[in-house]
Amino acid sequence: MNRLAGVTSPYLLQHADNPVDWWPWEPEAFEEAKRRDVPVLLSVGYSACHWCHVMAHESFEDDDTAAYMNEHFVNVKVDREERPDVDAVYMEAVQAATGQGGWPMTVFLTPDAEPFYFGTYFPPEPRHGMPSFAQVLEGISTAWTGRRGEVAEVAQRITQDLAGRQLDYGRAAAPGPEEAAQALLALTREYDAARGGFGGAPKFPPSMVLEFLLRHHARTGAEGALQMAADTCEAMARGGIYDQLGGGFARYSVDREWVVPHFEKMLYDNALLCRVYAHLWRATGSDLARRVALETADFMVRELRTPEGGFASALDADSEDPRTGKPAEGAYYAWTPAQLEEVLGAEDAALAAACFGVTQEGTFEHGASVLRLPQDGPVVDAGRIAGIRQRLLEARAARPAPGRDDKVVAAWNGLAVAALAECGAYFDRPDLVERATEAADLLVRVHFRAEDGRAPRLARTSKDGQVGANAGVLEDYGDVAEGFLALAAVTGEGVWLEFAGFLLDLVLDRFTAEDGSLYDTAHDAEQLIRRPQDPTDTAAPSGWTAAAGALLSYAAHTGSEAHRTAAERALGVVRALGPRVPRFIGHGLSVAEALLDGPREVAVVGRPDDPARAELHRTALLATAPGAVVAVGEPAADGGPGAAEGEFPLLAGRTPVEGRAAAYVCRHFVCERPTADSAELAAQLGTAAGSGS
Repeated sequence: MNRLAGVTSPYLLQHADNPVDWWPWEPEAFEEAKRRDVPVLLSVGYSACHWCHVMAHESFEDDDTAAYMNEHFVNVKVDREERPDVDAVYMEAVQAATGQGGWPMTVFLTPDAEPFYFGTYFPPEPRHGMPSFAQVLEGISTAWTGRRGEVAEVAQRITQDLAGRQLDYGRAAAPGPEEAAQALLALTREYDAARGGFGGAPKFPPSMVLEFLLRHHARTGAEGALQMAADTCEAMARGGIYDQLGGGFARYSVDREWVVPHFEKMLYDNALLCRVYAHLWRATGSDLARRVALETADFMVRELRTPEGGFASALDADSEDPRTGKPAEGAYYAWTPAQLEEVLGAEDAALAAACFGVTQEGTFEHGASVLRLPQDGPVVDAGRIAGIRQRLLEARAARPAPGRDDKVVAAWNGLAVAALAECGAYFDRPDLVERATEAADLLVRVHFRAEDGRAPRLARTSKDGQVGANAGVLEDYGDVAEGFLALAAVTGEGVWLEFAGFLLDLVLDRFTAEDGSLYDTAHDAEQLIRRPQDPTDTAAPSGWTAAAGALLSYAAHTGSEAHRTAAERALGVVRALGPRVPRFIGHGLSVAEALLDGPREVAVVGRPDDPARAELHRTALLATAPGAVVAVGEPAADGGPGAAEGEFPLLAGRTPVEGRAAAYVCRHFVCERPTADSAELAAQLGTAAGSGS
């Protein structure tokens, strides 16, 4: 019996009609494996994963393969986005055993959840040196029945090895300027000066590293850091990884030149990159950065926003190809010259082909091209190109659209809240701030839940307004707190600061080890064969450094020594890893830049309807000082407490200057003189000369 029909995960629901007798991850599945004396086949993936779909179609939808799986295994299907803890534990084992990892992930376990054989995608027939999935199944079943002692020995050895991989944290001190400089030098060595980005193919958007480079430039004036960030952002924005019609970024580029993407669009990538481009504009005034930030924000709202006000996880890479009627990767996005002409007519089609790099040979499959903006493209009338883009976008909308994973993930919505709130403030788009507020409200209403009389916790996911069963992990707490802090700075609503503090108190209480290191799961979470603990970034910031950043910002807002100390202790891992592997701890390096700069604390007081207060507030938000925190509110009346003073401790005792709205800047326990002049405020905050305004 397939047991996935009643779950909330869109990925698991994709497998609810498989002939495989799938179980979700639950104790009953392992009890069934013990009762039947069979191994567990664990299959992990996510809804936008192209090769997950391929393996499902080739193997899990095949009656003969399913029958063999059902007879010889208990089959467990996991959505890695709902259970990142399960994914992390077994992915570590896969990578340790095979030297690589990825999804779909296929792991064979004992009924005690101990892994003993690993893999990723297995084809239906032997191919490229890989055994067929049927061969793997038969080999595992034979070993289980005929060499049980050997299997048990392997499983125990692997489990013991994983248990012995606890991070040697050592209570290192927080990183200093030397470690930041060493990290920059290491990044320079790996930088692709000809194409932007780091390393070779496949090439992923280095969101967290870009943020570090921008912050490092703001603190030190290092032009090389800014140049790497700006050139990488331009290369991505001109490449096929960026949707030239609808905005938004694909997951990664299969080549070094950013030409052909892996087409799924993930919320976390777009939220992070939206914020990076907004910060690049803030630092340089770049028109391209402004356009891409706004187009990406609009993409998220238009295509990922759910009816409940949150943001869906992803758009699929595959969609139905109108020419074949079968699912194909990129069918929604690629164009041939003939398709351009059908929509635009011959003259405009020729212009579009030249502008967007569409060739007869094609840059993708079957003679189709992914739209780009090649740097050597012709100089053309912007209005005419805008019209062409709109017509192509309307024509594309008539194609079969990629599927959408409507699951709302707390962490990724926290990232979206921060990006949309800041974009709305920077670019005078109050609608974006409203969308950020609505998403934050959903997180509070739906994802905060109380269990067994305990204080409310954060749930990992929801769907259709219904909370999921899985507990939030560290990245949920860190990223949601970060989103709330950004929203508080933009809106002046201190309730978001209070909610952030509630989450961060839970981080201190439930996720923090005695040595100051952080675990990915709470102390009282489900016990797996190993408690995951990873300070390195994946496609999104690590929970460890996300929490450290939010703790640092909250401490700057409130003066809480406990939260600042926790942030500094957590950043010890950045001191150890930053100079050696900066590409994999970019967010931690960004937080370290904020620590090195203070971070600066800005309080703006004035009447809500005073244009001078609004100008000072905007100047503070546009400051490039790394990690600066901003509070805005009304001054005290007749010597009493201000309207927002109770919500924003930074406003305590702050008064107008000679009756005018004023700003106060402090850092390292030292304050500048209060000012009513926005230019002086910008100077106090070290705002880059090229900042947008």
